[in-house]
Amino acid sequence: MAAEVQPLPPVRAAPGPAPLTADQAYWRTFKNQLLLPSPHNAGVTSITTPAHNPTGPQPDSFVVTSGGRVQIYSTKTRKLIKTISRFGVDDTARSGVLRRDGRILLAGGDSGVMQAFDTGSRAILRQWRGKDAHQTAVRVVRWNPNVLTEFMSASDDRTVRVWDLTEDTPKWTGIGHEDYVRCGCWLPGQDGMVVTGSYDQSVRVWDTRQAANNRATMVFKFPDVVEDLLPLSSSMVAVAAGNEVTILNLIAGRAEHIIRSHQKTVTALSTSQNGARLLTAGLDGHVKVHNTTSWEVVAGFKYPSPILSLSLITTTTSSTTASVGGSKESTNRHLAVGLQTGLLSLRTRLAGPEKSKSREKEKRMAALLEGTADEYERKQKKRDLRQGIRARDRGKDFRGEGADIVITGNERSRAKKLKPWQSCLRKGEYKRSLDLVLTPASSKGQSGGSDDGGVSKDDILTCLTALHHRSALRTALANRPPHALLPLLHFLLKQINSPRFVGLGTLVLGNLLDLYAPKFAKWQDGSSGDEEDEDVDEESAREVLRLLGRVQRRVRSAADLAGQAVATVGVLDLLAAG
Repeated sequence: MAAEVQPLPPVRAAPGPAPLTADQAYWRTFKNQLLLPSPHNAGVTSITTPAHNPTGPQPDSFVVTSGGRVQIYSTKTRKLIKTISRFGVDDTARSGVLRRDGRILLAGGDSGVMQAFDTGSRAILRQWRGKDAHQTAVRVVRWNPNVLTEFMSASDDRTVRVWDLTEDTPKWTGIGHEDYVRCGCWLPGQDGMVVTGSYDQSVRVWDTRQAANNRATMVFKFPDVVEDLLPLSSSMVAVAAGNEVTILNLIAGRAEHIIRSHQKTVTALSTSQNGARLLTAGLDGHVKVHNTTSWEVVAGFKYPSPILSLSLITTTTSSTTASVGGSKESTNRHLAVGLQTGLLSLRTRLAGPEKSKSREKEKRMAALLEGTADEYERKQKKRDLRQGIRARDRGKDFRGEGADIVITGNERSRAKKLKPWQSCLRKGEYKRSLDLVLTPASSKGQSGGSDDGGVSKDDILTCLTALHHRSALRTALANRPPHALLPLLHFLLKQINSPRFVGLGTLVLGNLLDLYAPKFAKWQDGSSGDEEDEDVDEESAREVLRLLGRVQRRVRSAADLAGQAVATVGVLDLLAAG
């Protein structure tokens, strides 16, 4: 008795690209990009968020400075809340920043004037101008994270100053920079310590607690002008100088690492995931995410124009133990990028219910485009009904005599129904099996086939592979009229350049040419040839010859490209060896 012929396993596609890493998958969730034009198309020079407020609620807003306006946006809705434009006609706002309680906004200007605004009424609370204030552009203003009424400023007049909100004159002035001071910040965990960067290619650390000492306590030199700096901890600072980012250890007094991942000047820095990742942005239009352990690039984004500002905006949520004394947790919400063209890009990370709603919306839109919206809605209703029944059943108690006893084991799996072409292949009807799998009317099934007889590209590949392994490929291809060759030639034309099909396609095409070469020559001359070919459909014969010509041109083009690729690899190998 002959052994039972088992169903053929489907031919699997070649392995695709490497799977996404955890970082790549995480940063790909920052999508749903919103592009907001700035007033007068001025470049977005600053994006800031309020410092952490340990004594009260955290403001759900962030500040964008562009041209002569400072705009406050909602972190939750990404909508504009307020616009403050109370600057001079020829003045440009710089470095707008909210206080940690969200009640006062501070901003500098190119005229040297600093202003404090009430965010509720947009009224000017205080201005600092005159001989006791900065005389040229104020590029940086930052609130003291520990003292509610204190802030620092850095200006193009090469000075660094510390102010009190209630006084008109500075509490402390730092002198020593030899060029424009373009960036600065307070050192976290170091009360009264300020770090600034300048176009004199230096970073200076200041101790503002000593009013008589107006000189820097530490000076670090760099090979290029310093555009931005960011504290990573109380003793580590990231410094953007030229197209490099230096990780500076203040205690050791030296650079721990130098990041060289940008081709042009790095203009903005930010951190994410509680300091585990460092984001850098530059004039090359790239935002790159670095691991702060190995300092390798783990993810990135590309923008169409140079980047001037960058900020990762977080939202504060209460943890599950907040009601019993637990702390609040901050999660990354938006990736805000300011472009030189005046566009503000906001990429939002969806999580939880919002992510599920977004995925459901995408599926519904895909079904609508494919014309299967009604079927999709029916499936959704069934799923919703099924989930409702399960939720109802989970609330019941099945203990007692009403419980059924079910004995499992020794079940025989139900045999999967074979498709028509598989049945013919099992019976040895090779020509009919190939006809069924190539019939255009039955090739409308989804990928992987279906139980109703629909076939797919994988079915065709599986059938051709099985015919080759059974040495029945020539039998299935032989003695076919011209119209029966058209479906196979159409398939060859579509798949001949596919890497997973090259070997099998070459084999099928070789057998086809070997079997029908004499007939192709007669059809080309216009003669019917033998008596059995008297009923040849001339239109189908011409179509066969036309498709063969297209296959020939496509194969020749692919061969030329392969030759060019080999030559290019040789040149690259030579350059690498040099």
